[in-house]
Amino acid sequence: MMPQQVPSVPAAEVPQDAVVLDVREDEEWAAGHIDGATHIPMGQVPSRLDEIPEADPLYVMCRGGGRSARVAAWLNQNGYDAVNVGGGMGAWDAAGRAIVSENGHPPYVV
Repeated sequence: MMPQQVPSVPAAEVPQDAVVLDVREDEEWAAGHIDGATHIPMGQVPSRLDEIPEADPLYVMCRGGGRSARVAAWLNQNGYDAVNVGGGMGAWDAAGRAIVSENGHPPYVV
């Protein structure tokens, strides 16, 4: 059986006002993330559904697009309108889009 196709948008084409769910691990988030994104590590998403922002669509982000595709597929199966961000934070950073850090160092993608 083929996995469900997940809607995907390249990182460079994510709208400025997009609502973003970042599913990377804590150290990845601290090093660099999108200002205003919601951070819930992939393994915690099912237990933290009440923290997922209301959005139509919700853009799901990880480092390269693999984890976020899995989370987006799961969310879509559970009634959300989730879109995977293709290329993840690596592509976001490469496109020159803004990121911030939590650790006092210049932001970067781990």
